[in-house]
Amino acid sequence: MSGRDLFCQPRRIRRGAALTLVFAGVLAAGAVTGSFPEPAQPERKIAAGPVGTATRHEAVQKAAAEAMADGKSPTEAAERAVSRSGDRWGAVYSEGEYEEFQQALDGRYTGVGLWARLETDGRIAVTKVRPGSPAADAGIRKGDRLRSIDGREVDGRPVTEVLSLLRGDAEDAPAGTTVTLGLQRGTRAWTEKLHRARLSTDSVTDRRLSGGVTVIKIAAFTKGTAGAVRAALREAPAQAGIVLDLRGNSGGLVTEAVDTASSFLDGGLVATYDVEGAQRSLHAAGGGDTARPLVTLVDGGTMSAAELLTGALQDRGRAVVIGSRTFGKGSIQMPTKLPDGSVAELTVGHYRTPSGHAVDGRGVTPDLEAGSGALRRAETVLTGLGDPS
Repeated sequence: MSGRDLFCQPRRIRRGAALTLVFAGVLAAGAVTGSFPEPAQPERKIAAGPVGTATRHEAVQKAAAEAMADGKSPTEAAERAVSRSGDRWGAVYSEGEYEEFQQALDGRYTGVGLWARLETDGRIAVTKVRPGSPAADAGIRKGDRLRSIDGREVDGRPVTEVLSLLRGDAEDAPAGTTVTLGLQRGTRAWTEKLHRARLSTDSVTDRRLSGGVTVIKIAAFTKGTAGAVRAALREAPAQAGIVLDLRGNSGGLVTEAVDTASSFLDGGLVATYDVEGAQRSLHAAGGGDTARPLVTLVDGGTMSAAELLTGALQDRGRAVVIGSRTFGKGSIQMPTKLPDGSVAELTVGHYRTPSGHAVDGRGVTPDLEAGSGALRRAETVLTGLGDPS
């Protein structure tokens, strides 16, 4: 069972959320985000039935303000109001959670610098340690087994729960707080007390395969992602094939996704979207590399901004898409700040690929289905595409 990098998701993941779609600066109200919340109980004060986004935002703000005046929890009242609105993707986040989300999009996170995965036998294995991180300073290595976090056994737990414990989500633990890890290396078992730190993410990694093919893996669309992709392309062998690996990419800043598309397209449409019925569009910049053979890898964890990029490259005939159907998150949320500093997000629109395909609830269907052998199939396809010269 493949793992998930333990730094990539913001704290709101403990409620089932994922780092998804952000249209930074597109709307006058600010950034637009996506979420995947657990349903809350209905709030009787909010009328049922479809209403305009402005009205729904006002209703949520009113519910929160009334709860605060009554000495009750504004956040809980807002959650009930969002649920009552019928918004599938609507959610409410505490001030700390939303700040952490924004920091994650900036390429920063609070943690100890571990990557890990859930093995087939249920054990949690360390797959990578960030140089200079608290984990590296403590001597933790790739291959070590993570047995417990603050006394809680982690065997068999989903990686997302392990993430939550490492970050201290339940306490909104900031940098400087401690976390005690139970570890094992061979027959040696020991504990390490680490101090969480502010670290930066590496959202883009690249490696070379035989024959000069370059694999560019994008874990999330944080600030600087597009620039890192361009840098990887500059270092790739001339005219050699490119594999753009978006598997497990849960989205991020759509501006970065569009800029990434610009690396492979010579201008033109990337996506269309609507906000309260008003149609708008996103376009690539001119001058991208349209000659290199390109394959994009996707799976069920490919979400939101990553789906937007995939759909653009597929519809424009620029890439062969290999893998499995993507997640299907194509809605746009707008945030509203509540009286206690928490943030409510409600859906304001949806986006479509250049051919008009609606992604929300449907996902993107790959050109070629593939599972664990997707990368090998990508190499075969790139060979078939031949030398573009």
